[in-house]
Amino acid sequence: MMRNHPSVEKRVSPYSMIPCKPIRRSFIRATRPLLLASAALAFAHGAAAGPDAAPAASGYPGMPPVLDASNLYSAAGAGQLSAAVAGALPRVYVPELRSNDVVVIDPQTRKIVGRFAVGVNPQHVVPAWDLQTLWVTNNAERRNDGSLTPIDPKTGKPGTPIVVDDPYNMYFLPDGSEAIVVAEAHERLDFRDPHTMALRSSLPVPGCKGINHADFAMDGRYAIFTCEFTAALAKIDLIQRKVVGLLKLQGGGMPQDIRISADGKVFYVADMMADGVFLIDGERFAQIGMIPTGVGAHGLYPSRDGTQLYVANRGSNKIHGPRHGKGSVAVIDFASRQVVKTWPIPGGGSPDMGNVSADGKELWLSGRFDDEVYVFDTASGAVQKIAVGREPHGLAVWPQPGRYSLGHTGNMR
Repeated sequence: MMRNHPSVEKRVSPYSMIPCKPIRRSFIRATRPLLLASAALAFAHGAAAGPDAAPAASGYPGMPPVLDASNLYSAAGAGQLSAAVAGALPRVYVPELRSNDVVVIDPQTRKIVGRFAVGVNPQHVVPAWDLQTLWVTNNAERRNDGSLTPIDPKTGKPGTPIVVDDPYNMYFLPDGSEAIVVAEAHERLDFRDPHTMALRSSLPVPGCKGINHADFAMDGRYAIFTCEFTAALAKIDLIQRKVVGLLKLQGGGMPQDIRISADGKVFYVADMMADGVFLIDGERFAQIGMIPTGVGAHGLYPSRDGTQLYVANRGSNKIHGPRHGKGSVAVIDFASRQVVKTWPIPGGGSPDMGNVSADGKELWLSGRFDDEVYVFDTASGAVQKIAVGREPHGLAVWPQPGRYSLGHTGNMR
């Protein structure tokens, strides 16, 4: 929902990015060999690259190399936990938008084992690029006291919140050098220190009202963000730090989550008004198709083997929908680009955001309008409900496989 409130950090012109510390092109040229070397070091999170690996030199400098060009999720397969998550408690963290709490669930017992207060209007729980912290994005709708609350995944306890303007969602540059805070109410992306969250620079995205979700090209050169309230997409060149353009969705109404296919060729965009996902050619930035999935298409999550995409259909076309709607999960086969299964929720529901368990056997989703969490069996589609508090949103399942996180509730690669 749109919010109008003054920005706390007034460091942005309406149409251009204003970096705090400009970087000279000569410096970039001089340090490029070091950046490429760092990509090899970052590779330590995964196995050695195979013959199908895509070289990082062709994409975003310093990004860990893609291990398999036919499946960019190959390093986030079932059970492929990085040493970086050793000691992390197996937990599901559920932000409750209206209670300003995070509920903690033990995924083995399905029991609530903790609850703690965070900032105003917690939206998502976001794993950091280095997998050492989980960040709760408290965007304080229609207010100016937004914040980020860090969670230590080894203890499951919150740390001291950091004041940040309008953090609806958060992502990370492919090399982990900066966090990208999505300031939805301001049509703006704020680039911040990934640890202290100090503001470094900002990029306005005029015309992208309700900017909120994103995914990245296979090589990390660009990202595509959804513009919820203008039925459009924004393509961002991450190397040049500029807006490439806006794409109006034909037949669209309210785009939500976005995920790239395993082969990196197509972006899938969930649209809650169109009741399905649009297919976007990222390189040409062109709309190439649409797949009907169900009422209120919302969240998108790839299977652990990278062959399927789970689509959470929230069961309503409204921002604040009714309880017990026609909620379901549609399963899209990446190869055929067709829905191969649909899992309804007995008695109705409102599946929203979440992620897949580390072993790939369960899909956890918040039940936004029903104050519950759903656990789907990814083999049978059977679902279990867990009662939680007021309006759960972007829950995070942790730990998750992968070498690094690009943000949201766990966009792992």
